[in-house]
Amino acid sequence: MTFQEFLHIAFSPVNTVLSVLLGLSVVYWLFTIITGLDIDVGLHSDIDVGADTHLPDGHFHTPDHDPSAWMHFLKFLNLDIVPITYFLTLSLLVTWLGSFYLNYFIPLPTWAGILILFPLFIAGMLLTKVLLKPLNPFFKEINHKGEVSYAFLGREGRLKSSIQDDKIGMMEVFIGSDPMTLMVRSHDGTKLEHGTRVMIVDEDLDKRIYYVQKSMRY
Repeated sequence: MTFQEFLHIAFSPVNTVLSVLLGLSVVYWLFTIITGLDIDVGLHSDIDVGADTHLPDGHFHTPDHDPSAWMHFLKFLNLDIVPITYFLTLSLLVTWLGSFYLNYFIPLPTWAGILILFPLFIAGMLLTKVLLKPLNPFFKEINHKGEVSYAFLGREGRLKSSIQDDKIGMMEVFIGSDPMTLMVRSHDGTKLEHGTRVMIVDEDLDKRIYYVQKSMRY
């Protein structure tokens, strides 16, 4: 296969979107590796979600009592263990490879190539589940569920989003030199702006939510 053939297939009407998304994923991971930082995707002041559904630690938290078929599907894919960024990146790569080589060996009409992307993506997610399964013990150690062993009460940090009343936001705290992102609410409903230094004064471990108030230290 020549480079021109590669570009022709990679940026054909069928594969262009996948190729662009894969390219953006590569940029994201390069940025993460070089800077050591995770990109804040901007879940800011008006987050109002069920804390048991998903949290910005990169995992879907699927409670066992939730009857939702969607929640059970996410749990089936191990997305309550595997970070979503890892899972989506690998699923996208598998889908792109499948579509690329299918169109290379069996040229299809554009409409047929687009239609087949959906089963390819489903197959890609299932294959990704299998590929990442050996790493599940590692992900269990680094995901949010392991953080409950830390005593967060009394710790201080800065808000990564504004909160008020019952709105849920994010707070960054440091355990040693390691940053951790927690889901937080205002303790008394007072509005606290993004960047405010706050202290954890209460917690709801079942929902993994921490209640904060403005720190008295300046």
